[in-house]
Amino acid sequence: MRYFVKGDSIVRKIWGKSDTILFIFAGASAEFALNKAVDWLYFTGKLPADPIGRLFSTVAYARQIVFAEFGDALEAIDKITQIHSAVEKSRGKNIPDWAYRDVLFMLIDYSIRAFEVLERDLSRKEKEEVFDVFYRVGEQMGIANLPLTYNDWLVQRKAHMEENLQLSSFSKDLYLQYKRHLGFLRFHLLKQAQKLVTPKRVNQLLNLGRVPILLPVIFLYKLCRVVKLEQLLKDAILPGEYKVQIANLDIRS
Repeated sequence: MRYFVKGDSIVRKIWGKSDTILFIFAGASAEFALNKAVDWLYFTGKLPADPIGRLFSTVAYARQIVFAEFGDALEAIDKITQIHSAVEKSRGKNIPDWAYRDVLFMLIDYSIRAFEVLERDLSRKEKEEVFDVFYRVGEQMGIANLPLTYNDWLVQRKAHMEENLQLSSFSKDLYLQYKRHLGFLRFHLLKQAQKLVTPKRVNQLLNLGRVPILLPVIFLYKLCRVVKLEQLLKDAILPGEYKVQIANLDIRS
């Protein structure tokens, strides 16, 4: 049976654990707020109404593709393209190609960063593997001017962050929505996680700071994993309405 991502791929290891996905979510939630095209996510009203659910749906689609059979993965990618096309038709204008690339670049970058925070450093070959998977997603979507190699991606990623990120009224409103939906404690835990995974440019624009108090929690979590008690810690810090959804993100061999 042919899969979109090989069974022994590092990408499956990254996207097979809910804790890694949560850190991908944390990074993406920061950068989504700064993207100059974030108004597209406000256009439907879904993002401010349910920012956590909206971002979870993004990572859920990516995870579905990672573990799907080849044909099913292509269908899932085509469905994403259809959804965006419907929004474009409703608004009467096209989402810029650079905005599509930005989301793809986020998935590549935060996949690498989240795994390295929680597990270990990735080799160059493993990073190239992460790039290749999401390059193929972008290619299927018909996104223009994609970088062809991991080195090209590094250059484009840096340029995109300089050109396409800004602190706007949308950024401030979205963070207010995060706080309202998560509550005070979980909101600040989110910001601590963002300190650990976001690039310097994102951190500076959001003024997140560079000394995450979450580092001891990460150590505690890794210790809990050794003695199989990590779920107790997750249950203590995750929103109740998402606990089942988050638990289902774990792929158990």
